[in-house]
Amino acid sequence: MIGILTKPKSEWSLIEKETPNQTKLFTEYVLLLALIPAVAAFIGYGLIGINYGWIKVSGVSWGLGMAINSYLTSIISVFVTSFVINALAPSFGVQKNSGRAFQLVVFSMIPMWVGGIFMVLPTLAIISSLIGIYSLYHLYIGLDFTMKPTTEKKVGYFVVSLLVLIVVYIIIGYILGITIGRIFEPDELRGLRELNRMFN
Repeated sequence: MIGILTKPKSEWSLIEKETPNQTKLFTEYVLLLALIPAVAAFIGYGLIGINYGWIKVSGVSWGLGMAINSYLTSIISVFVTSFVINALAPSFGVQKNSGRAFQLVVFSMIPMWVGGIFMVLPTLAIISSLIGIYSLYHLYIGLDFTMKPTTEKKVGYFVVSLLVLIVVYIIIGYILGITIGRIFEPDELRGLRELNRMFN
């Protein structure tokens, strides 16, 4: 994992030589690394809290909800994004390979998951987003070692794959945020929402 962060091209060349094993990737990478932002979110929102004006909001239930949202969003996004990227492969002159598409998405998301440690302080969440940009770089260079589009098709395939990753992540996070958020919403936030309704 250190190699993918410090020597991306060298690590991707090693990944290229591996036979894709989606079960192994899921159990040894996705399930474990997705815990980093999830646990950080639990600590950040559940124990440390965040200020909404003059009100500090925190609570174990809220932290648990944020953690569940983060964890499920990561897991579902990996499967949906890799499925779509693989399905789009023929449109860019690339042969379908679900294993390689899964490799591409999983290893590209590692920097984002590791950067999720900054969620331990909600005010530093922006740093996690900035580190997530490094994941986009991995998505770009990883295409050459996994799906292997031609030079002419690479940029187009990358842009579409990037949009798929971002849109899928946002939509899933939003849907889960609404459903899970209502269940684990702290009283302070519920009260602020009611006040907002009264004055609007």
